[in-house]
Amino acid sequence: MGSPFCLVLHTHLPMVVNHGRWPHGSDWLCEAAFECYLPLLETAHRLVADGIAPKWTVNLSPVLTEQLASPEFQKELSFYYENVRRACGESREYFAREGRKELVRLTEFWEEFYERMWEMHRRIGGDIPGTFADLGRAGQIEIMTCAATHGYLPLLSRDESIHLQLRAAVETHRRHFGRAPRGIWLPECAYRPRYEWTPPTGRDSGRVRWVRPGLEEMLAAHGLEYFVADSHLVAAGSPVFLYRDYVPAGAPAGEPVSSVPASGARSPYAAYRVASRGGTGSAVAFIRDPRTTLQVWSRGHGYPGEYAYLEFHKKHFPGGLRFWRITDNSGDLGRKAVYEPDAAAQKVGLQARHFVGLVQTTLAEAGAGGPALVCSPYDAELFGHWWFEGPAWLEQIAREMARAGVERATLGEALDAAPPQATLALPEGSWGEGGDHRVWLNRDTEWTWDRVYSAEAEWVEHLARAAQAPADFKRVLAQATRELLLLQASDWQFLITTGSARDYAERRVAEHYAEFKRLSELARGLAGGEALSTDDANTLRRLERQDFCFPDLEPAWGLAPVPAS
Repeated sequence: MGSPFCLVLHTHLPMVVNHGRWPHGSDWLCEAAFECYLPLLETAHRLVADGIAPKWTVNLSPVLTEQLASPEFQKELSFYYENVRRACGESREYFAREGRKELVRLTEFWEEFYERMWEMHRRIGGDIPGTFADLGRAGQIEIMTCAATHGYLPLLSRDESIHLQLRAAVETHRRHFGRAPRGIWLPECAYRPRYEWTPPTGRDSGRVRWVRPGLEEMLAAHGLEYFVADSHLVAAGSPVFLYRDYVPAGAPAGEPVSSVPASGARSPYAAYRVASRGGTGSAVAFIRDPRTTLQVWSRGHGYPGEYAYLEFHKKHFPGGLRFWRITDNSGDLGRKAVYEPDAAAQKVGLQARHFVGLVQTTLAEAGAGGPALVCSPYDAELFGHWWFEGPAWLEQIAREMARAGVERATLGEALDAAPPQATLALPEGSWGEGGDHRVWLNRDTEWTWDRVYSAEAEWVEHLARAAQAPADFKRVLAQATRELLLLQASDWQFLITTGSARDYAERRVAEHYAEFKRLSELARGLAGGEALSTDDANTLRRLERQDFCFPDLEPAWGLAPVPAS
């Protein structure tokens, strides 16, 4: 293998099934399934049928996988499909009465789209994770994992919590995909090396300090070989604020947005073995290429901001269908022109060719002194949900690269072909705004960490007595552990900070913390010889049905870093 291009798709949504529907709840997951996950599978199947291996590295987060595989999700998706079908029919009748023929045609466009995705869903037996698994077994893609509930690992206060997030991830991946994962997407690309740590908030902030292992040591303990890091951690340069530019708007793509950094030991165009000073384990870091990823993410130059593309923010109510294109960079939704699918498709082809040329140039410049690789990671939900034309763009770049002879590989294949020769120590950071933890830890979110840290401390106390405890105690502690995992999801802090669903996120933190505390009290009573009351048993059954993820969960996974064979 020479100098490959590695596309990475990070696929994740928090636990929303059984936690509301609209505007925040299971509709998020159903939208992502219809607009992103099923279109990605359709794209992959079409490429494979034409003899082109996608060679994507796809992270399916464990909590997302559990939801997609659940009967509850199938019910929600069927309900959602009936709603969008009805919206298409009602919108068509409305625009026909208004004499808006161009909008009538778009209602037919949407009806065909949803019918095609529903047929795709039927054809795969409703099994989205299993279909990705089939592609993985065939070598068409590689599936890696993520922390169990996308917990923000550098800020969790207990190593037991990190071991729990990682062990639950490995075991859930093994259960759904038939093998242990080789790689992991660190939530928010957030990394922490080995050092003397103190809680950043809470009662122990600034008072208690202890040496904690680097995340690469924790990954190695669970058999996880590689992860993706942001480029500023390697280059010690300015971070790229990906989340600020999440929904690009502005002029169509033009010149490349950055130049290739000078080659050398700190180039982002190589993989590195990461090890902390004094550490006992290591893992390989693939580095996000700032040049190609900015071409997609950039607010001013990113492809999704093309004026011909579907406008995400303007919807027709009732029904919520989108009929308008981006049109300009004014941000005035009242000025949006009607969407034209054929014009958008032409732009997809042009931008795919532009991107492939950019990749070729980047590989040639970065590989002037030897083999190089370009790692381009993205949130999968960008493709199809935020950027409706995204799956078609992915298909076109795969076809263009196949024609142009651009080598493509999964991260595992790239690692096997060229094990890293250099070892380095990474600084702490993330791919969020500022390159640090500020999106997840700030004045608006400190209170959430106080609750996480309180729950972690209680949970660790219970672990010490779990081995000799009665069966009811173990069952209660298992559900308390699920509530802790769900409480730890980094999504809640992100939604609070960005304001995109602040009330919902704050409610979810409060709910999971309250449920954890209730179960913790039950566990304490059971450990003291009390019996489980009828009301308490009913509460436990309700929570087991509601928060059903990780059915094989063992709380002791937090104490056992080495996964079972």
